[in-house]
Amino acid sequence: MRRITVSVVAVAAAATTMFAAPLAAAAPPDARPADVHVAGEHVLQVDYQVQETGYWCGPAATRIALSARGVYRSQGDLAAELGTHTGGTDHIGQVTNVLGGYVGWYETKEMPNDPPTQAQRDLLWRDIVLDIDNGYAIVANIVAPPGNQPPGYPPGQTIYHYFTVIGYNDANMTVLIADPASFSGNQIYWLTFNQLATLIPPKGYSA
Repeated sequence: MRRITVSVVAVAAAATTMFAAPLAAAAPPDARPADVHVAGEHVLQVDYQVQETGYWCGPAATRIALSARGVYRSQGDLAAELGTHTGGTDHIGQVTNVLGGYVGWYETKEMPNDPPTQAQRDLLWRDIVLDIDNGYAIVANIVAPPGNQPPGYPPGQTIYHYFTVIGYNDANMTVLIADPASFSGNQIYWLTFNQLATLIPPKGYSA
C-alpha cells in the first residue's frame, strides 16, 4: 500500500461555487442563531473553492470556513499565514490560530484515540451543532485509509487531508462536507457522523 503524505495526489482545476443554505423559517428579530433550533438540516452558506495545489488543502479548507463569516482571503495568502509547505499544513493548531485571528471563537480539539472514545465523539457532535448554529464552519484534519474513505478518494492509498464541515442533520446524524480536493468531482457531500468521527483520529479539528 502506497502511503500518501501530502494533502492530495491530483487536484481538479480551480473552481469557486457559492453554496447556499436551504431557506429556513425566519427567527424572531431578537434571537441569536443558537436560540432557535429546528430538527433537520442546518447548513451554512460558504464560498467553495477547489484547492489550487496538491498541498493547499489546509489553506483551502480554512478559506471555506472563513467565508461562512464573510471573510475572504486568497489561498496563497492563507498558505503563507498557515506556514503551509509542499508537505502540507503540519498541525490543526496552525489552522485554529489563523481562524481565530480573523474571527475569534476557534479552539483546537485533539482526537488522539483511534477509535475515538465516546467522550471525544460526544464532544465532536456538540461542537458541530454549536458551531454551525452560530454560523461557524469546522475545519477537520483527517486520515482516510483504504476501506474508510469519503466518496471518490483514490482507493488503495491513505490520504492525509483537511476539509470543512459546513452543516449537519440531526434527524439522521449526518454532516455536510465541503471538500477542497474534489476527488472524482465530489465537492459538497454528506457523510455519516460515525464516519467523520473515525476519520479524524489521531489528528484533530478547529471548532
